[in-house]
Amino acid sequence: MTQNKGKALIIGAGIAGLTSAYYLVQKGWQVEILEQNNLSNNCSYGNAGMIVPSHFTPLAAPGVVAQGIRWMFDSKSPFYVRPSLNSKLISWGLKFLKHSNQQHVDRSAAAIRDLNLASSALYNEIAQKEEFDFELNQNGILMLYKTEKVAEEETELAHKAINLGLAVDILDQKGIQELEPNTKLDVIGGINYKCDGHMNPMKLMKQMISYLTSNGVIFHTQHRVTGIETSGSYIKAVIANNSRFTADRFVMTGGSFLPELAQKAGIKIHLMPGKGYSFMHRPVNPVNTMEHAALLLEARVAVTPMGGQIRFGGTMELASHQDKINIKRVEGIVGSIPQYLPDFQVELPKESDIWFGYRPCAPDGLPYLGQSSQLKNLIIAGGGGMMGLSLGPIFGKTVSELANDQKPTVEIKIFNPERFS
Repeated sequence: MTQNKGKALIIGAGIAGLTSAYYLVQKGWQVEILEQNNLSNNCSYGNAGMIVPSHFTPLAAPGVVAQGIRWMFDSKSPFYVRPSLNSKLISWGLKFLKHSNQQHVDRSAAAIRDLNLASSALYNEIAQKEEFDFELNQNGILMLYKTEKVAEEETELAHKAINLGLAVDILDQKGIQELEPNTKLDVIGGINYKCDGHMNPMKLMKQMISYLTSNGVIFHTQHRVTGIETSGSYIKAVIANNSRFTADRFVMTGGSFLPELAQKAGIKIHLMPGKGYSFMHRPVNPVNTMEHAALLLEARVAVTPMGGQIRFGGTMELASHQDKINIKRVEGIVGSIPQYLPDFQVELPKESDIWFGYRPCAPDGLPYLGQSSQLKNLIIAGGGGMMGLSLGPIFGKTVSELANDQKPTVEIKIFNPERFS
């Protein structure tokens, strides 16, 4: 029996919070989790379920700003920044502009790659446990393109991936079609990132919650944090629902609400919620299914086989939290699908069948992961952006290593959670 190390209080029951609990429990910690909603829905449930070592380029990269400005004038475009005088958005935008350069990309690529590869290996380990069966498939992700311009850009990026040691195949139309024998691909070619994979995130989350509950983790749902008590360089307690929660170590995840949480502890973290949409589709002809997950590049749409269906998802809408569905964004996703997958007859889903969530996007495109220097018993893990689910296990393992005063498996210095303080 592992010796009891003390009590850890985790704020947030998304993938980062759950995997932190998973690894802490294995090291003998008593764990409690505060979650402001119930356990049925958050950004970790409705995403594309992709594991993406291929995403070694941060969101803040050359060309993103110019492309984003062009897309802003199209109501159905993949990227939108809602005009606002919000000081947080302005501050975020200025930092984003500062980091949108090749030097930042080159400095970050290896660190992002290592984080994703380590997380992918941990997913393989979790999937081997009898308590888990979340449709893990490490057969790669296809980057599909229709234009010569994108083909050139993606081929250049693929060569960078190869130089980083990732398993990648650059394929023409015939080669990419051979990987998907059951449905027609209307593309001129594609990249197969064999280092990538996909899963069913809903199954993963439910099974992780079940595993943690059976291993003594206590969940406090509908508990919104309203205050954090500190004394000197330590957190003494977290206040939620008029109750005072104490612990030896505190772990702050919180997804796109991380800045508000951190502010209560006197820490400044810059994030903007990147709203995305997804919906499930059951092919009319069951023969027309997909063997691989894919990204329809020009449209920025994700396609993931999941439980006998297909999940389509996409868009990035940067603005404050707002729980209204912008149907134009979903129309943009639906309209792009037959341009790449002509065999698929996808209708605009009912609003009740549309999921949306908020990706926590840092202005430099890098996650926040590490021990706080201001509060010595606080660990922060969040800001994964579009890599949130992919990075889940390595977030959790790193949290456990830091809590146990061990050197992290992966170098995390570049992900310092207080780098903008």
